[in-house]
This record gives sequence, C-alpha cells and structure tokens, in this order.
Amino acid sequence: MIPAARVQAAIELLDTIIPAARTKGAPADRIIAEYFRARRYAGSKDRRAVRDLVYQAIRLCGPVPENGRAAMLAVAAQDPEIAALFDGSPHGPAPKVDGEVVAKTGLAPKWLAAALRASGLGGPEIVALLDRAPLDIRVNALKADRATVELPEAGEPLAASQALRFPSGTQVEQWDAYAQGLIEVQDHGSQLIIDALPVAAGDIIVDLCAGGGGKTLALAARLGNAASIVAADTDKRRLGNLAPRAERAGAQIDNIVLLDPTREMRTLGNWAGKADHVLVDAPCSGSGTWRRSPEGRWRLDPAELKRLNALQDHVLDIGSYLVRGGGTMVFVTCSVLDAEGPDRITAFLARHPGWQAEALPLPLGRERVSGWRLDPLHDGTDGFFIACLRSP
Repeated sequence: MIPAARVQAAIELLDTIIPAARTKGAPADRIIAEYFRARRYAGSKDRRAVRDLVYQAIRLCGPVPENGRAAMLAVAAQDPEIAALFDGSPHGPAPKVDGEVVAKTGLAPKWLAAALRASGLGGPEIVALLDRAPLDIRVNALKADRATVELPEAGEPLAASQALRFPSGTQVEQWDAYAQGLIEVQDHGSQLIIDALPVAAGDIIVDLCAGGGGKTLALAARLGNAASIVAADTDKRRLGNLAPRAERAGAQIDNIVLLDPTREMRTLGNWAGKADHVLVDAPCSGSGTWRRSPEGRWRLDPAELKRLNALQDHVLDIGSYLVRGGGTMVFVTCSVLDAEGPDRITAFLARHPGWQAEALPLPLGRERVSGWRLDPLHDGTDGFFIACLRSP
C-alpha cells in the first residue's frame, strides 16, 4: 500500500468505528481485525501503519467526529506529512476543499471532560489516560516464579509480586511460556489489587463479575489453589473462556456459575451468607482503560453512565448477601469517574448500615473518599477505583 492508500484505509475504518461507537456496537480492535481479515493482501507493515493512523485519530478527537474523513483531516491539520497525502492519488483520499468539515480535537466530549475534572483529575492526568499502554504480564505462581522464569525477552519487574512489563506490542502470546500457562497478560493495576485482597488459604471466595477470569486465575495462583473459588458472571461467552484458561494455568476453580441477570440469587443461593470474601469487579465505563480503547470516550453518554451506576449498585447488593458476618467485599471498577467509585460506596453504605470501609495495603495509588485510586500518570497502571467493605 502506498502511504496515501493507508490514509484512505484509515478513513474507511473510522467510518465503521464511529457509528459503532455511537450505537455501542463492535469495539475498534475487532472492527480493524475484521477489516484486514477480508484484505489479506495487506502486509504486516501496512496493517500496523493503518492501525496507528486510526488510533492517532481516535486519541486526537475528543468529541465524536462526523465521519472518518473529518477525523483524518484533524490529524492532517497537525501533521504536514499526512496533509500532503490528501492529494487525490489513486487509492488515496481526495484533496481537502475549502469549508470542509474537520473534526474537533480535545480530551473527551464536553460533558465527560467536566465529569473527569469533577472527579479530581487535572489536564495532565486526563492526557495520560490516552497514552499508549505498555504490556504487563503476570508470571503464574502455580507453575513458575518471576525470579527464575525463562522468557525470550527480559521484562521490567514491577511492584506486584509476579509482574513484569514489556513494550507495547510485544507478542507474548506467541511465546512458549504463554502456551504452557507460565504467564498471563494482565495490567499491573489488576495484579496489585489481587495481591492486596484480604484473603487467605481455606477461604470461600466468590468472584462475582468474573468475566473471562483474569482476576480469578490470579487469585488461584496467589493462594496456591488452597481456597474454594466461585467464578460467576452473566456473560456466557466470556465465562466460557475461563475453563480452558484455568486448565492451561493449572488453576483450580471449584465452581463456574452462569448467572441469569436480575435473578442472580437463584443460582448463588448456596453461598448466601457463607463467603469469606466477595470480589465485585463491576461492569463500568472503562474510563481507566482508554489507553487501550480510546474510542471508549465516544461510546459513553450520560444515559449509559446512569445505567452502569444502577448495575454497579445491583451487584454490590448481591455481593452483600453472599458475605458472611465479619467477611469482606472488595469493589473494583476500571474507571476514574467518581460516579463509578466513591459515589457508589457512599450509596452502598447508606443502604447497608453497619458495613464499614477499610483501607487496603496497596503500594501505589492515592486515597479517594472511601477507597483508593490508581491512574496512568502517577502509577503507570490503568485507572482503577478500589474499596474494601467489611460486613457487620
């Protein structure tokens, strides 16, 4: 592909990504993968260059652009080399005309930028949410140890006990160590949270929003398979990935439970009032993960945030039914918005008298109302809110 054709390909991709973001459709990475699956003639350098152009445009445009061309014209306005490719060459974009719409740039849509600032984030902290993320792995303590594991490249040891960091784009999933279950891809922040959970061997632990099981597997590894772990979720597709991942990792998960939304306790009744610990890794906006999926700013609106807040309250209430007297529940969102963190804990404590918030021993982060926050600028992790709650 000539450089101008790469720009045109980025425009075509953005023309699919933008409406998908507006309608909560497929994420950008899936759309890009499907685009190139149908265009196998594109080489790896072309694919990488087009992908970089797409994400450059997404990161640059805070408000949702009108279309892909407007988004790429915003990139061209800041990059003379890209501007020169709007020359009408074969397979490239048509020349820019006077008065043509150019997408607005910025950190996020206006309402969302205001919500971020109201959540205590300054400009540099918001900008850091859109940086490219490094690649973090967790060495699986059930099979290996960070100090002795043999990998094709040497990673940077991090604060979490088994965490190593590599440059963005490192193909760790192609390594033998990954195929053998010696390592898992997992953000450093997620690993820090698992290291800090108040759990012990012999505990009954419910991972209430387990998804694909990243934190579930980390729990099993931390406790050496010496706890009874229940992994539950309403997403059949994501939960279906857990069993093969656990087999590869050598992790023992006692129960994998598919939940019926709004009727969760019908399935979880056996554990009501019996869990020593419940992990609530709640569905959220993912504002803390924009380094990996920056189009998430375009997918979020006030109505969606309100829906997520109601869901977060719901799963917290379910978790409270499962915890035994004196047990603990940790609430986690990969979000830096107070509406998905401190506000939810304040509301929970008002609904459940006698419960108390407690500190967690995290080596990074800062206190945020009744919990703790991690963010990319200060901690080099994804953005997270974490709160530990103890049952009366």
